[in-house]
Amino acid sequence: MKVSLFITCMCDIFSSNVGKDTVELLEKVGCEVEFPEAQTCCGQPAFNSGYLEDAKQSMKQMIKAFQFSDYVVGPSGSCVGMIQEYPKVFKGDIVWEEEANKLAAKTYELTQFLVDVLGVTDVGSTFRGKITYHPSCHMTRILGVKDAPMTLLNHVQGAEVIELPLKEDCCGFGGTFAVKNSVISGEMVKEKSRHVSETGAEYLVGGDMACLMNIGGRMKREGKDVKVVHIAEILNR
Repeated sequence: MKVSLFITCMCDIFSSNVGKDTVELLEKVGCEVEFPEAQTCCGQPAFNSGYLEDAKQSMKQMIKAFQFSDYVVGPSGSCVGMIQEYPKVFKGDIVWEEEANKLAAKTYELTQFLVDVLGVTDVGSTFRGKITYHPSCHMTRILGVKDAPMTLLNHVQGAEVIELPLKEDCCGFGGTFAVKNSVISGEMVKEKSRHVSETGAEYLVGGDMACLMNIGGRMKREGKDVKVVHIAEILNR
């Protein structure tokens, strides 16, 4: 099965190791992975800020970049969730609507692809330590991926998975929300940090690097020794 990696801006710029782990993980389960170099931002920052026409330029570039891909897989529920909105954005556009639908239909978040498409629930990973999982808002509420990450984590040999209190609460990042509403965002992530501490976990795991960076930054400023890792890094151990 041929899969195109959608690296996402956050992973490409700040956490390239997540891209490496994603590729190795997909190869481990039998996929042939390619990387279309023409890919760019999914357009979400501009879209969420109300700059629709600017966002469309990025979206069109993404559609062209993955035009010939069989499957597109990304390590971010938020960015993949944005691609699922493309059909609505281009609805009624005689040039782009059909291609937007095609891209959305073949694009998946990493854990979603492993569990729902490949039927893989155990990737054979081993990890020692106490972990808790933060289900990011966009992954669960926009993309609808809720069970796949926990299904995979619960099959990691040696890991002790501890449920995060009030896990459905937002961490306060929300993309441009954290910039436009910094005080409110700060209070939200402070609360999330407290809940992570309550678990006694050594590792905070998630499927969206932006959320993990936000929570991890807060905990670091508070002097907490909790390691923040993307779920791909756990599954590829």
